Amino acid sequence: MSDIASALGPLFALILLGAALGWARFPGGDFWPLLERFIYYLLFPAMLVATLATADVSQVPVLRLAICLLGGMGLLALGLWLARRHLQLSAPVFTSAFQGVVRFNTYVGVAGAAALHGVSGTTVAAVAVALMVPTANILCVLAFIASGTLGSASLGASAMALARNPLILACVIGIALNLSGIGLPGWSGEAIGLLGDAALPLGLVAVGVALRPQALWHGGKAFWVSSMLKLIVTPLVVGGLAWICGLEGVDRDVVLLFAALPTATSAYILARQLGGDAELMAAIITGQTLLAMLTLPLLLQLVNVG
Repeated sequence: MSDIASALGPLFALILLGAALGWARFPGGDFWPLLERFIYYLLFPAMLVATLATADVSQVPVLRLAICLLGGMGLLALGLWLARRHLQLSAPVFTSAFQGVVRFNTYVGVAGAAALHGVSGTTVAAVAVALMVPTANILCVLAFIASGTLGSASLGASAMALARNPLILACVIGIALNLSGIGLPGWSGEAIGLLGDAALPLGLVAVGVALRPQALWHGGKAFWVSSMLKLIVTPLVVGGLAWICGLEGVDRDVVLLFAALPTATSAYILARQLGGDAELMAAIITGQTLLAMLTLPLLLQLVNVG
């Protein structure tokens, strides 16, 4: 437990630092929204490109990773959809709960993989991001459409946003550079790598800034259902799939880590734009992030990660 706590503790410390800075409203103004855009559109994509363009991806069991991560995501999404009438949740509430189950916090995932397994963990995490980001976005947009909260105009905008998603584009560019043999020649590798090095610490602080503890009062049944499915049921399902697929070592550890992540802070923006319950979404993001500080180390310890 001490090794896992030592690896994840600094990550959670940066999130809590961000929460303190957000509470103090320091440095104020539009600093944090602008910084978050800078991280999302430049720094984190740079990290993905730097990792995927130079990594030995042939050593990563991509198909088995996809079966575990996307299989778990699909099973939980389908189960929640089939249970929607039994749960008696309104359409906006349901879509926010759905996002809470399907989305995942990429900053915590990649930073955790790097903390646990260094460069090899970062490589597997980058592949996981390439698989999960487009799938999660498509599933969430489909949930909005099926729930009736998404109009035809928003459908077109959502499709364009998916096509322009910087994380998806970065994964495509990184994989293309890798497969073509071009890589990152000359100074480009070091320059892009330096940009990418700034992504994770700043991203974790930004996660903390986005937390809204006051929103927890708006949680209720949907919050607990979403959080239980995300933080407990999903890693158990994915852990079972990993065992069936025979994943071991770094690959298994990263798969389990990504399965146990809290939902993404970007889910709040999508809920606000596409007709979800934004206040509930803020509660789910905040509550899951705080709960994951307890559940994530315990689950990883339970399956002897590290």
